[in-house]
Amino acid sequence: MSATIKINSTTQWRQTLSSSSIVVVDFYADWCGPCKMIAPTFESLSTKYSKPKKISFCKVDVDSQQEVAQQYGVRAMPTFLILRNGSVIDTIQGANPPALTSSVEKAVKLAGPVGGQSFGSGGHRLGGSGVGGARANTLSQPLRWDLNNFINVIISFFGLYVVSLFSLDPYIAAQSSQFNKNNAPPSTSSGGGRTVGGAGSAAQKNAARPAFRTLSDLNE
Repeated sequence: MSATIKINSTTQWRQTLSSSSIVVVDFYADWCGPCKMIAPTFESLSTKYSKPKKISFCKVDVDSQQEVAQQYGVRAMPTFLILRNGSVIDTIQGANPPALTSSVEKAVKLAGPVGGQSFGSGGHRLGGSGVGGARANTLSQPLRWDLNNFINVIISFFGLYVVSLFSLDPYIAAQSSQFNKNNAPPSTSSGGGRTVGGAGSAAQKNAARPAFRTLSDLNE
């Protein structure tokens, strides 16, 4: 079934203009040889691009619809007009299929995507490649904690706190504590090394002595 609209009155013509953003109209005459030659091209374009309430193809017989033909100053046949929102944007005179096809294709682009046309480019999906995907991957990565450093900080803090709490001089005790990161770790060599804070062998002897008193302590 042909998608071309045959205009039979000025009222129908005005209704067609008001209902479609792009209107392609063929002003022809039954006695016009060139009109008959290009008619198949016009019908093919109409079948391909017609869209209800968007793109319309019309034929106007200049003999039966003289008022419409005179409104646009048609003097030669065939004459093709392309209107957008009621205003003429292109005129093609004579049987010139390439020129007609080119003008119609340009007008169709002005009407926007036809038939729910989707975007041709692939685009980026969430979680995929590209900027969007990189952002999604970054957000999905778990936060990384340095657990060992965190535990060492907690131990050092509480170690200094306990040593200071049970010492007569908290400040000196904290400075001499093994939990103070500024102090070098005690040596594990066979010679015994020096104790933290430089107390010497006497401090080592006292540190090794048990907290309770024995019989040997009473004899000293």
